[in-house]
Amino acid sequence: LIRAARRYPAATFFGLDVSREMLSTASANIAAAGLAGRITLARGDATGFDPSLLFGRRRFDRVFFSYSLSMIPDWRRALATALDCVERDGRLLLVDFGSQERLPAAFRALLRAWLARFHVTPRTDLAAVARSLAAVRNRSIRAEAMFRGYAMEVEVGRTGGA
Repeated sequence: LIRAARRYPAATFFGLDVSREMLSTASANIAAAGLAGRITLARGDATGFDPSLLFGRRRFDRVFFSYSLSMIPDWRRALATALDCVERDGRLLLVDFGSQERLPAAFRALLRAWLARFHVTPRTDLAAVARSLAAVRNRSIRAEAMFRGYAMEVEVGRTGGA
C-alpha cells in the first residue's frame, strides 16, 4: 500500500487484514511513511466483509491481492468477494504463487516445503477459478504465468469485456 500510495499520490487506499499483528505493523509503517491520511486500514476477513461498514464505500476502482490468496484457506470465496467490490469499470489485480510447473523438480519440492512452513499453499488452479468468476460476472480477464510458473499474475477488467 505504501508503494502504491507513493506511485499514485492523488489516490486513497484501503487495506484489509484478519491479523491484528499485521495491521499493527502496517499501521506503524504507514505512519512512518507519512501516509496515514491516505491509507485506511481495517480488520476483516477477505472471504466476507462489508466494505460500507469498514470503509464507508461499497465499491473500489482497484482491488489487489499480493501474495495473499495462497494464505487464505477459502481463497475462492475471498476472490469472489473482492470481485463483487470492484466498480463496473474497475479492475482486480493479483499476483501470487503459481503452480511452478516449469521449475526444476528438486527446486519446486524445496520451495513448496519452505512455503508450507509459513502456511502458504500455491493455488494451482488460480487462473481457472479467476476465469470462471470473471465469466459469471461478464468481465474481461488476463492471466499469465511468470518466471517459469513461480508466480501467476491475473487482471480481471471491466464488465462487458472480451
